[in-house]
Amino acid sequence: PSLNLEKRTAMNDFNAIFQLCEALGTAAFAVSGAMVAIDKGTDIFGVLLMAVFTALGGGTLRDVLIGHFPPRMFTNFHYVLLSCICALAVFIIARIFKERYIERERLIEQVNNVFDAIGLGIFAVSEAGFADNIFLTTFLGTTTAIGGGMLRDVLLQEMPFVLKKRVYAVAAIVGALGYALLMRMGVNGVMAYALGMMATIAVRILATVFRWNLPKAI
Repeated sequence: PSLNLEKRTAMNDFNAIFQLCEALGTAAFAVSGAMVAIDKGTDIFGVLLMAVFTALGGGTLRDVLIGHFPPRMFTNFHYVLLSCICALAVFIIARIFKERYIERERLIEQVNNVFDAIGLGIFAVSEAGFADNIFLTTFLGTTTAIGGGMLRDVLLQEMPFVLKKRVYAVAAIVGALGYALLMRMGVNGVMAYALGMMATIAVRILATVFRWNLPKAI
């Protein structure tokens, strides 16, 4: 009985950490999506919509792939609300400080990259329910991490960032695969989650700083 209690306690602690990180990842991706939408000149509705799609689009694609209906995006409004609040905050700041916002475009891009890396890292290791299947865990984690950004870029009529620059998907794969392998090796769930997340964030930041790109044919 005491062992079962310890397992339940550990599971509850992991779920609490996961929910906190998921909220942080949602906020980070929402801010990133809002910044991209503002840069493309969309109105306030476009900013809100792109923030929600960036933050929750990948998770929705994941739910469709695993047959979870309706997708969690439509049953848990808290994350949609969080995305909208973050996007609205970015919109208000950009509108009030319009001239400074435009002048500091380079700095804003760097801030956007940081938020994007955080969201990518958190969602790349979000598939705790399929630890016994390394390929599925990696595939779903990567889809969750990059799917929202791809939807955003398609809607903004841009080539998805993941297909052209900064080893974006590779960073998500590294974290998702690392997490899956660590779980298979019996590493503590929280430790595996943290290491996988940090691996993705590190690769993404390093790729941005050192301008790492995958080779192109032309």
